[in-house]
Amino acid sequence: PRTPLTALSTIPPLNSLFLFHPHMGNCMGSAGGAGGGGGGNFPEEKSKVFMDITIDGGEAQRIVILLHGDKTPKTCANFKALCTGEKGFGFKGSSFHRIIPDFMAQGGDFTNGNGTGGKSIFGGKFEDENFLMTHTKRGILSMANSGPNTNGSQFFLCFRATPHLNGKHCVFGEVESGLEVLDALEAVGTDSGKPRATCKIEDCGALDD
Repeated sequence: PRTPLTALSTIPPLNSLFLFHPHMGNCMGSAGGAGGGGGGNFPEEKSKVFMDITIDGGEAQRIVILLHGDKTPKTCANFKALCTGEKGFGFKGSSFHRIIPDFMAQGGDFTNGNGTGGKSIFGGKFEDENFLMTHTKRGILSMANSGPNTNGSQFFLCFRATPHLNGKHCVFGEVESGLEVLDALEAVGTDSGKPRATCKIEDCGALDD
């Protein structure tokens, strides 16, 4: 049998973004406080992005993600711009640094690669836009954070429903196609969260309808 997730509580805290798992407590520490949120108007419409992911240098596999900009326009604008790289930085070339089977895969730290970095397109952290959508199923896309109103660029994809995260993390999208890629990511996860293989976002961007 796999090592119980409660074993994670014995690992020294990481200076990483906060995600709470009911069987392991607060497994992550803080990545800093909130900075500038940034204002502006954002498209209130759904859109799609893609991520081409390789595992251990293998053939790229594509995930297509539906972003619910009609409900979370600011959060979706941030994620979409990080996919396109239009601000001069973003997800391309970064890796999923934390993968826990039966829980989630976390990525988006394109500056440090270990859960301590990343940044939003707004120049700092930004507020939790809302909690209208919830962590209901496999493939849900949600923001990782280090507490209330500390969103940057780190995100996670759920491997199952995680209702204990409702009201703590802003859900803003879901995998529309490529759930088999989640299977491949989950297969190289560990109870400690350190992947057994490099899971890299080789390419990413926006998709036209």
